Parts: sequence; C-alpha cells; structure tokens
Amino acid sequence: MTSSATPPTDARKPVHLAVYDTLADWEPGHATAWLARSGYDIRTVGPGTDQVTSVGGLRITPDLALAELRPEDSSLLILPGADHWDAGDNLAPFAATARAFLDAGVPVAAICGATLGLAREGLLDDRAHTSAISFYLAQSGYAGGKHYQDADAVTDGDLITAGPTEPVAFAREILGRMGAFQGSRLDAWYRLFHDSDPAAYEELNTED
Repeated sequence: MTSSATPPTDARKPVHLAVYDTLADWEPGHATAWLARSGYDIRTVGPGTDQVTSVGGLRITPDLALAELRPEDSSLLILPGADHWDAGDNLAPFAATARAFLDAGVPVAAICGATLGLAREGLLDDRAHTSAISFYLAQSGYAGGKHYQDADAVTDGDLITAGPTEPVAFAREILGRMGAFQGSRLDAWYRLFHDSDPAAYEELNTED
C-alpha cells in the first residue's frame, strides 16, 4: 500500500515511542507502522537503555533513555498502556515528560493506562479526553471529569487520547495529526483497518 504525500523526510523530526516493562504491544503498532511508511523515523525511549519486556514477551532495547529526550528533538511522543501505569508511580517520569512536550507545543498521544498517568499529572484537567471508562480516570482524583468524552479517540489540540480497545482509532487520530493521511484517504485507511471495508483498499491506494 502507498501513503499520502508528506513533508520531505529531512524536514521531519523523529517520532518517539515510549517503551517500558508490561508495554501493551497491540496499542501503538498501527500508528508506528504507518508513520514509518510515511517516512518518519521511529525511535524508542525507555526509562533507561536497559532492555524492557512487553506484556506479550517482546524484548526491546530502547534507542535512548527518557532523560535524554527533549521536546525540540521530536515530532511526537506516543505513550502506550502498561500494567505499571496502574501499579504505582514508576512511569510518572513519562507523564512529566508529556507535560514538557505539551508545554513546548509538541504533540503527545496516550492510550489506555497512559491516560491515567496523564490524569495524575494534571494534564487532563482542562483538555477534552477519553480513556477506558470515566471512573477509571476518576480514581486518580483529577479535576477533569467534566471534559471526559465517551468516544473511541479524542484529539484536543496537541493531545490525543484513546481507550485500550481502540488502537485503530488511536492511530487514525495520530496519522491525521502528523499528516500521514488526510481527508478521504484517512477515512479510507480507517474503514479498511477498522471495518474491513474492501472498497477502502482501492480508495487508499488511488494516486492523488
């Protein structure tokens, strides 16, 4: 399959995918695969540079440690879910980094348990957002309940959120935000991978 036109590769900064133990493998894959097909360099960032293991047993050696990551060197930070988001504050530094990204005007995309981390960090208090379900975030004590939306994925400015059952919708919002697909092509991509609509395949691959 082909992707839509995007800015020249040398004009784009890498996309950073956060990786940590118990990472939910299935959540970022659609987004990272199609961003890579569109010419983005995908770099993994861990708590350190030691190997981490996903919930599915995949072993990943991060490209860089979180302490090395700067918003000005990135196009996007993707925060997948992980059991550790629910278990305590081990991943809180990633939520703090998300704050730095948003303060710098660099997009952040969070799915599943990562949204809980953002709620604890106060990043959802004034932004439209979604997650697994409203009371999942309410346990954080955050002040953003009135901004919660029952939707598959939500984009509010530079922040994208989604629940754990919506990796395709999560990717749709990311791909649209990053210019990998737009308009009817983005709709066709979503219909192909979410709805298995065979007509969408031809639409997706029709040259502009």
